[in-house]
Amino acid sequence: MSPGPGEPGPVGSVTGVNASEIRQAYLDFYATRGHAVIGRANLVPREDPTTLFTGSGMQPLIPYLLGAPHPAGNRLVDSQVCFRAEDIDEVGDARHTTLFEMLGNWSLGSYFKSEQLPWVFEFLTAVVGLDPSRLYASVFGGAPGWGIPADEEAEQLWIGLFSGAGVEPTVLDAGSKQRAAAMGIGDARIVRYDESQCWWSRSGPPDTMPPGEPGGPDSEVFYLFPQVRHDPAFGVHCHPHCDCGRFVEIGNSVFMQYLKTGSGFELLPQRNVDFGGGLERIAMAAADSPDAFAVDLLAPLMAEIDAMRPARAHDGNRGAHGGGARADDRAKRVIADHTRAVVFLAFDGVEPSNNTQGYVMRRFARRAMRQGLYLGIESDLLAALSDVVVSIYRDAYPELGERASELRGVLEREEALFRKTLARGVRELPRLAEGRLTGEAVFKLFDTFGFPPELSLEEAASTGVPVDPAWEPSFQGLMDEQRQRSRTAAAGMFKGGLADHSVSTTQLHTATHLLYKALRLVLGDHVVQRGSNITPERLRLDFSHPAKMTPEELEKVQQIVNDAIAQNWPMQVKEMTPEQAFGSGALGAFGDRYGPTVTVYTAGDPEGDWYSKEICGGPHVTRTGELGRFRIVKEESSSAGVRRIRAVLE
Repeated sequence: MSPGPGEPGPVGSVTGVNASEIRQAYLDFYATRGHAVIGRANLVPREDPTTLFTGSGMQPLIPYLLGAPHPAGNRLVDSQVCFRAEDIDEVGDARHTTLFEMLGNWSLGSYFKSEQLPWVFEFLTAVVGLDPSRLYASVFGGAPGWGIPADEEAEQLWIGLFSGAGVEPTVLDAGSKQRAAAMGIGDARIVRYDESQCWWSRSGPPDTMPPGEPGGPDSEVFYLFPQVRHDPAFGVHCHPHCDCGRFVEIGNSVFMQYLKTGSGFELLPQRNVDFGGGLERIAMAAADSPDAFAVDLLAPLMAEIDAMRPARAHDGNRGAHGGGARADDRAKRVIADHTRAVVFLAFDGVEPSNNTQGYVMRRFARRAMRQGLYLGIESDLLAALSDVVVSIYRDAYPELGERASELRGVLEREEALFRKTLARGVRELPRLAEGRLTGEAVFKLFDTFGFPPELSLEEAASTGVPVDPAWEPSFQGLMDEQRQRSRTAAAGMFKGGLADHSVSTTQLHTATHLLYKALRLVLGDHVVQRGSNITPERLRLDFSHPAKMTPEELEKVQQIVNDAIAQNWPMQVKEMTPEQAFGSGALGAFGDRYGPTVTVYTAGDPEGDWYSKEICGGPHVTRTGELGRFRIVKEESSSAGVRRIRAVLE
């Protein structure tokens, strides 16, 4: 049981509701149980072809869950900052965010359910101090169609844990989410769900998993907020997986023991545990607040946004556009969430642009600024709030404080560009309206110039341009078409650095190393890699450089790369610590964060006459002579202070 009012908690227990204290208590809790504390991974998985961003705590550990030995051992713990751009439309309510921190612990074949679930329960009740009578658990009810049995072991463990805490452990076999909403859970404490809810893989339920993807049954922990009334729009009855906000998932233990094959599932070489607990959500439970934006990781941003609003925007607790308090709250949450996200993206080396990760970052930044305009904040939004983000996180991530001015500069430049774009939108509105403001015109202003629909309506009113009564459904239809195009494009575009691991992509990836070194030889050591995109047809490298390259510089770089290919140097690989790697002259990509060991690829003799040496995850050719003829196709600007080269192998 958790300690009563005024009673001391166990050693290492959380005494308040400070999220930073919860983070440290979690790391300490698992460290005392033999876990190595590992550093967080970059939000941009440089060599992972499956995704644009690190969207879960387990993503960087996939090779080790599949059986590769981890250099830190088989018990790991960390706090991983994650980013899910697909959640953008959910932000604005009390609990959804696109950037979040996952507290994670892993067993790579060391321990399994009988240790994991009691530890989770102990941490939440004895350390964080949550009331066990407010906790609920889900277990896997089985997937007969795939030959995977129900998780009876997890169910029995939960029965014992709740019984020991004085909570009646009634079990309900609910099946699907829809069935649970129709029947309700009564007084059940443990709910069995089918594979649509209690199965975890990066791609979803078993039928959506590609061959080669690991997954397994999971067991979630939910916290009940009785002060939140059930919304029947989400179903007749409330249940742990209901989306009304009365139940909030605060942790999930995945028992990663299966591998999808072409014909079904087979067992992995080792039984793994993969736990993820949302730091913000655990802090919500500790504070007994159903609002994530009241937690100390976001509340200072909300307060600063309020302080930045002009007096007229506060009048009557209504926004500058008269949307009311609820719309104001939604706008503030979007700004707080998106600003926090773009600061961490900048911290991890992303620059706003019109491509891939940079495009997502730009979209988030501009969405925040549009909401700022709604609240009457017409300048200096992102840069000021970036300082608040740094102040919140600098203790956990000291490098944020060291690079505060750099991060502020990235957001200042993007905001200045957006304000200029808005000015263009004002000039273009009369031409696009052509006598009246239609949904198509509103969409073009939004899509091309980032001009918010509400500003288009205001500008039309102030200049006497009539508004088509049917503008809104027309606008929404065009927006829906754009979202569908974006989803289709995202499914086929490159994810991370490499499109695939084909021979041609591998060759171009190796050529990127040679190009990076040649650029530093020709332009200087200020050149730092800012991103790459490699497909089977061509490579693209973004790098820091203040000016357009001359034809002579490009020719020299191209010649150096071809000379390196002609040398037929071996591409040698070696594992070492980051300190050893950098001490030996290895380069890393801008913004990368490293664990206790890294993989270093060297073109040439690592101990003697070498050409290039980089920290990288591969894949690479065996010798540079396998590449063929290197040719630069184009050199152009990527963003402020960043140039881009496209090249091919012939």
